[in-house]
Amino acid sequence: MRWALVKVCLAVTAMVVVAFAVPLGLVVQEMARDRAFSGAEREAAALAPALSITTDRGQLEKVVASAGSDAGMAVHIPPADGRAAVDLGRQRAADEDIATVRKLGRASTTEVSGGSTLLQPVALSSGTIAVVEVYVPESEVSNGVGTAWAVLAAVGAALVVGSVAVADRLGVRMVRPAQRLAEGAHDLGEGKLGARVPEDGPTELRLAAVAFNSMADQVVQLLANERELAADLSHRLRTPLTVLRLNAASLGDGPAAEQTRAAVAQLEREVDTIIRTAREAKPQTAAAGPGAGCDAAEVVRERMAFWSALAEDEGRKWRVAGADRPVRIPVARADLAAALDALLGNVFRHTPEGTAFAVDLHNGEDAVIVLVSDAGPGIADPAAAMARGRGSGADGSTGLGLDIVRRLAESTGGDVRIGSSVLGGTEVRVWIQLDARERPPARRGHRGTVRRRRRPARVR
Repeated sequence: MRWALVKVCLAVTAMVVVAFAVPLGLVVQEMARDRAFSGAEREAAALAPALSITTDRGQLEKVVASAGSDAGMAVHIPPADGRAAVDLGRQRAADEDIATVRKLGRASTTEVSGGSTLLQPVALSSGTIAVVEVYVPESEVSNGVGTAWAVLAAVGAALVVGSVAVADRLGVRMVRPAQRLAEGAHDLGEGKLGARVPEDGPTELRLAAVAFNSMADQVVQLLANERELAADLSHRLRTPLTVLRLNAASLGDGPAAEQTRAAVAQLEREVDTIIRTAREAKPQTAAAGPGAGCDAAEVVRERMAFWSALAEDEGRKWRVAGADRPVRIPVARADLAAALDALLGNVFRHTPEGTAFAVDLHNGEDAVIVLVSDAGPGIADPAAAMARGRGSGADGSTGLGLDIVRRLAESTGGDVRIGSSVLGGTEVRVWIQLDARERPPARRGHRGTVRRRRRPARVR
């Protein structure tokens, strides 16, 4: 906007300068020419009285010498009454031009070498016409014209520079509020909820700043209300969790009882984490720093150990592949565990008992893929399932499971895709983009491809 305003003012000022300076310069040039020829006419008129009295060469030479312009003046008297023609001074004009002026009886100017000449006819007492020739040098015609053009050019340049400076100051006055508004919007988008914009500048930008500050205040208030609501809803879970913990304590000993108590304890920790996070002053929007992340293989083994008990109770066969060696990913351990629990929970919730499932972990050079597949009936409309994952909810589902998985993948630059598995049911492919710090050493093959680990799968 700033440079556009400067260009507009520059163009307008240049047009104005050209429109006024050029005609004015031409007028000055014409005035200088008129001044030079007016002086020549006065010199020629000063010789007219002498010519009306006498045509004697000696007397005329004295008159021309007394006029002080003998070097640039000439007199041409035609022959009459038996007298020869008289020519005084240096003739510069052509004979044809002199004859034409004598015939027409009107003054005329003609171009000659080095300047111009004024040919002035003068009537003599004998009835003939004499011609007085006055030489006007080019330097006299253009005297002062160059200086006038230089002054006009300097004034025009000053006007252009001044207009550019004024336009630049006006542009800064308009652009700075717009830049502050853009910076404030960027800061607010990055999670800096205290970002506000000074309410100054032109009227339109000032109103935009007022609207932005009002919007930012409403966003802060809405986020605060949302955090309080999430904390309150999470706090309501404490009472049923207490009952579950007491009931789990009375289950006695055994693997199922221990896993139930561990699940209740983990649920209590998750609820406490939700409450603490919801009541924070501002959301965590910064990216994970160096060293953050987890071992995906360890998390997969841990969560499969948890779900294996329920799988055995329901007669489900399951297998894990690719989790026998460390696989570092730039994702928090709790987030990956929550995503796996959401995917495995969907398998148990939406497939009949006895349906087999599998979890595969593939480690590539720049990405890690987590595959959760089952042998169930599959998903008729994967796009609708992903839409439910974005929060709409349907068919007894809260719609949060796939949303958790999607957010985890997109936080690393990856994505989630739903397709058909080799088991005949649904396959959810979670693509986790690796950070440069997490990438394993390069191996042979095409860069960026994911290589499956050819190791025996464990099936139960």
